[in-house]
Amino acid sequence: MRIISGIYKGKRLQAPKSLPVRPTTDFAKEALFNILNHEIDFSEVSMLDLFSGTGNIAYEFASRGCQNVTAVDAHYGCIKYISQTAEALDFPIQTIKADVSKYVSMSNGKFDVIFADPPYSFEAKEIEQVVMEIFKNNLLTEDGFLIIEHSKHTDLAHVAHFERLRKYGGSVFSFFV
Repeated sequence: MRIISGIYKGKRLQAPKSLPVRPTTDFAKEALFNILNHEIDFSEVSMLDLFSGTGNIAYEFASRGCQNVTAVDAHYGCIKYISQTAEALDFPIQTIKADVSKYVSMSNGKFDVIFADPPYSFEAKEIEQVVMEIFKNNLLTEDGFLIIEHSKHTDLAHVAHFERLRKYGGSVFSFFV
């Protein structure tokens, strides 16, 4: 995986092969951040990365100047890798080892951008539940948005707060406001 832009533009990171992850492809990540570049000022947003995995998306936000990044994952190895990488790169990433469903139902934080990349094996109903908990618990700021990365075989257009989607190969980004 590599960081696309920001202070560590082009930096390659190698996560341990033992991690149970499917990192967002560079192609899809670049397309996503081309959208975000026109919608947010990275230095002024707070970001929550759910199902963070290797931290791929969190690093991209931090490299672009985001000073408030929280990465949540249930796997100890993922959290350990993100913490070590964030420390090595001096990124302001707070890591939390937690089940994402429990975290979003208990959190009282407020975020401008929430990115969630649940395993592609998640059923649509499980993803919908995460979306509903985020809105039920008011985790987004007034102008904030949620981005869910999911398989092209999953349709979330009927879920409350859905705004739009973008497809990039086998990956789909659904936006909720």
